[in-house]
Amino acid sequence: MSGIYIHIPFCKQACNYCDFHFSTQLNNKAELVNSISLETGIMHSYLKDTTLSSIYFGGGTPSLLNATELELILNSIRKHFSFSDKIEITLEANPDDINQSVLKNWMSSGINRLSIGLQSFNNDELRWMNRAHSAEESLRSVKLSQDAGFNNITIDLIYGSRFQDMKTWERTLEQAVALDTQHLSSYNLTIENKTRLGHQLDKGLEPAVNDDLSSRQFLLMSQMLEDAGFIHYEISNFGKPGLFAVHNSNYWLGKHYLGLGPSAHSFNGATRHWNVKNNHLYIQKVKEGSGFFETEELSLKDRYNEYVLTRLRTIWGCDTQEMKHMFGEDVVKHFLDLIKTKSFFVDEKSGVYALNKEGRLQADGIAADLFLD
Repeated sequence: MSGIYIHIPFCKQACNYCDFHFSTQLNNKAELVNSISLETGIMHSYLKDTTLSSIYFGGGTPSLLNATELELILNSIRKHFSFSDKIEITLEANPDDINQSVLKNWMSSGINRLSIGLQSFNNDELRWMNRAHSAEESLRSVKLSQDAGFNNITIDLIYGSRFQDMKTWERTLEQAVALDTQHLSSYNLTIENKTRLGHQLDKGLEPAVNDDLSSRQFLLMSQMLEDAGFIHYEISNFGKPGLFAVHNSNYWLGKHYLGLGPSAHSFNGATRHWNVKNNHLYIQKVKEGSGFFETEELSLKDRYNEYVLTRLRTIWGCDTQEMKHMFGEDVVKHFLDLIKTKSFFVDEKSGVYALNKEGRLQADGIAADLFLD
C-alpha cells in the first residue's frame, strides 16, 4: 500500500526556528487548495499501488484549512485512490486552532489522527519561538481533542534550547506523559541559516545549541518515555504498542508515497520528485498541467544510501537478507565490512543491525560512514 502527503504552506506567523516552505499571506489559500485537488488527478498514476494506508496533512499549518477546503482535497483523493480499511489520516494542528467545532468537522471528514504542535510548556520559550499559542492552550487542546473522541494523538516537543536544563526538561517530559497521548515526537533544536534564530546566532545574539546537554536530554527522554510505556521506535519518535505512526513509518521502511502541494516530495522506488517551493508558480504550473516538479532517477547507490540512512534511525534496522535481495551481494559485503567498525554502537540479531542508545546519538554520522561513495 502507498501513502499521500499534502503540504499546506500557510501559517499565521513564522516560528523563529522553522525553515519549511510556508507563507503568512493567506489570500490565495482557496486557489492553492484547488491546485492541490487538480494535482491529485494529474499525478495519481505516479503510484502503481493506488490503495492508501495513510494520508498526512502537513505544513505549514493544515489546521488553517476550513471544512470545505479539507473536504475538497479528501474528495479529490477518494476519486483516484482506494482507502484501506484501517487507513490512517493525520492532520497537523496548532493548539490555538483547536476548538469543539473544528474537532467535530475533522472527525466527520475522516481525520482519525491528530498531530498537535505543542513544542513547549514554557510560555517564555513559546514566545521566544514565536509560537501563536500559550502553554495553557497546549494542555487544553489535547484535552478537547480527547473529549471529542480522538484516540490517536501525537504531540511535538523541542529540546535543546537555552530555556532548558536537565530539570526543566524532566518536568516537560512529566507533563507530556501526564497528557496520556498515544504518541510523541521530539526534536533537537536545530538553528538553520535562513531562520530568525539563524540570523541572531550569526550576530552573536543567540547561543549555539549545547550538543552535550542535548545528548543528555535525549537519553533522559528515551529512558523516561520507555518507563512510561512508549516504544522508542525511531530516533525522534515514541509510540504506545500498536500505535506507531503509519505514514512516517512507511517513509523509514521505504514504502511509496505521493506528495501534493508546493515543496512536497514523492517517491515510488525508482524516482524521487519534488514540487516547486513557490506558491504562485505552483498554482500557475498545475493549471498548465506540467512544469511544477523536478524528477531524479535513483541509482542503486542512491537507493542503498537512503535505505541505510532511514533504517538505521529505527528499531527495524538494516536487514542483510533484505539488502541482498534489493542491492546484491557486493553491496551487502560492503555494508558488513564497514558495520564491523561500528560494533560499539550497533546491536546485531539474525543478520539485522540496529543502533543502540549510544549509536542513536550519532546516527547520521554512522550512516554516512556506511554509504557507497
